[in-house]
Amino acid sequence: MISFDEAVALVRQLSQPLATEQVPLDRAAGRVLARPVVAPRTAPAFPTSAMDGYAVRDSDLAQAPVKLRVAGESYAGRPFGKRAGPGTCVRIFTGAVVPPGFDRVVIQEQVGQSNGLAFFDRTPSGGRHIRPVGSDFFAGEAILPAGIVLTPQALIAAAGADVGEVCAVRQPRIAILATGDELAVPGTAHLRAGAVPDSVSVGIAALAEAFGGAVVLRLRIPDTLEALESGADEALACSDIVVVTGGASVGERDYARDMFRGHAMQPVFSKVAMKPGKPVWMSRAGARLVVGLPGNPGSALVTARLFLAPLVAGLSGRGAGLAWQWQSARLGENAPEVGDRETFYRGQLHEGRAVFVGNQDSSAQAALGVSRILIRRAAGAGVLPEGQEVSFLPL
Repeated sequence: MISFDEAVALVRQLSQPLATEQVPLDRAAGRVLARPVVAPRTAPAFPTSAMDGYAVRDSDLAQAPVKLRVAGESYAGRPFGKRAGPGTCVRIFTGAVVPPGFDRVVIQEQVGQSNGLAFFDRTPSGGRHIRPVGSDFFAGEAILPAGIVLTPQALIAAAGADVGEVCAVRQPRIAILATGDELAVPGTAHLRAGAVPDSVSVGIAALAEAFGGAVVLRLRIPDTLEALESGADEALACSDIVVVTGGASVGERDYARDMFRGHAMQPVFSKVAMKPGKPVWMSRAGARLVVGLPGNPGSALVTARLFLAPLVAGLSGRGAGLAWQWQSARLGENAPEVGDRETFYRGQLHEGRAVFVGNQDSSAQAALGVSRILIRRAAGAGVLPEGQEVSFLPL
């Protein structure tokens, strides 16, 4: 059994980004850029109206009030496309090409129109309401740096540069194997005596995707070695990380490790001196990683947040450190003394202070549902009074 910090160091070593691939932009949300996005075109590529109004020459309005003939219209996507000489103006709309020779756009609220003539009461001043060529970016300019997560706003920038695909770090593929005869699809457990809902894999799948993974397989497998070995084979064939929930203890039907006996497994760690979650384990199976989580919901989610989330974040290119951003807060109540294992309490922030949720049992699900942080306490620590500082991790 190793310490929590030793386990963290081992996970960090394994959390290197996967290979890169070209990804269509409409499927790139949440991915990490492996190369900068370089604009293939200038934006705007032509002078563009920033308002609805009339394109005019300053020289024609120098002696306002004045009437100008409306030579035509310029719409976004449908330019005026002709030449209009002095003494004319062009009705124009936001996003439309400003015809050559025109200096500004006068907003429509300041212009009257009748019988093909536009009336200008005064000489305009202030903003020209024209977006110049390249006022956003120029062709060849790197508009998004490598290493960022493709957020909605980043996708807009890439699409606006006329980029159809990006080079991104490959998403780690996650297979989740929930083991146990008792497990049932949530919503159906009441139909079978002795069944319990498979709640753990639901939460683990959501957590893996939140940190950049793609869940490609979820299986519920009964406690027979033959079925478990078959599930292990299927999971290893399609994933980068296999997550096994349950079967990690020493009962006569705990087969979580035996199910991989047909594969060359190399242990990373077997147990961690922590509470909850001591039975958590990790191994390598060739290029694949296998993470074994305890079956109890609290233990499973705590260990997944502390070890699986950083692993997924690292492989996806986000960096394992993203999932280990410890913060500090003062206690809103006394913290109990700690046993012989480093302990992670489920809690909340109340008015900026860390407080514990009521039920810290590893099987408790209602308390887990309202938990927002993990409060970290060292092994053997004594009672810590209210107002003292503790470390916590967002849950």
